[in-house]
Amino acid sequence: MADLQQQATRERKTADSRPTLVFVTARTSGPGRRMESLMAHLASTRRRELRVVRIDADDDPALAQRLGVAEVPSLVLLRDRRLIGRIEGRATGTQIADLLALLDDGAPEGGA
Repeated sequence: MADLQQQATRERKTADSRPTLVFVTARTSGPGRRMESLMAHLASTRRRELRVVRIDADDDPALAQRLGVAEVPSLVLLRDRRLIGRIEGRATGTQIADLLALLDDGAPEGGA
């Protein structure tokens, strides 16, 4: 039993070590709704190397503010809780790919 618990803990830590792409949107955001399918596709296809988290700025405005979000939708890319880059406003697939490329560059804050 302890081995299973230790394995589960290791798996959670491993999962938590993935970079995180935070998708900040709102129910009332038309551009955000248009990005939903793109974000779902990204979460599905890159799930092993990237965690995609959706946050509704209306439901959690304090978190959106802590992330420095001034406009919805926004994408905030984090690694080890540090900002790697961001996109404010509706993003295209190409813009998101450019943002994710910052992970390969090891860039500390920049952004597309």
